[in-house]
Amino acid sequence: MVGDATAPDDYDRACAVDGPAGVITVGENGAQALVLADEPAPSCFLPEHRAFLRWLAADSEVELKAAARTVLANPATEWEECGTWSSDGPAVLMDSAEAGSALYTEHPGGGAPSQASVALPAGRWRIRATHTKADEENWVRLVQMMPIES
Repeated sequence: MVGDATAPDDYDRACAVDGPAGVITVGENGAQALVLADEPAPSCFLPEHRAFLRWLAADSEVELKAAARTVLANPATEWEECGTWSSDGPAVLMDSAEAGSALYTEHPGGGAPSQASVALPAGRWRIRATHTKADEENWVRLVQMMPIES
């Protein structure tokens, strides 16, 4: 355990997610975080699909995004259910090794933790993921949020 060794902290819970994605409780106010689990991979958010795209294998970003859009448009794509997530609105994509409270704090040697804004409306989301080969050269992992109607 990384925390105080008596109880798991946010990082411990993020590392314990089994599967391609999962939801954990973070902080002391019961907020939820969506964890893109499994392996470290460069990731971005495709807002038009409400999906995180993880770079597994592709020669370029253009090819990777084209492959992702092909997978998203294919009704035969197999998806794994990864739980539900309640979000109060815009989120931040960040490395789980960083403390959320440190996101806007400069490192001692300069620079700040890497992060990306995620334009997401508040709501409840069904999380699904796929790890698939779009073609011979492009492998993608997608984690998509599907709205849950109230």
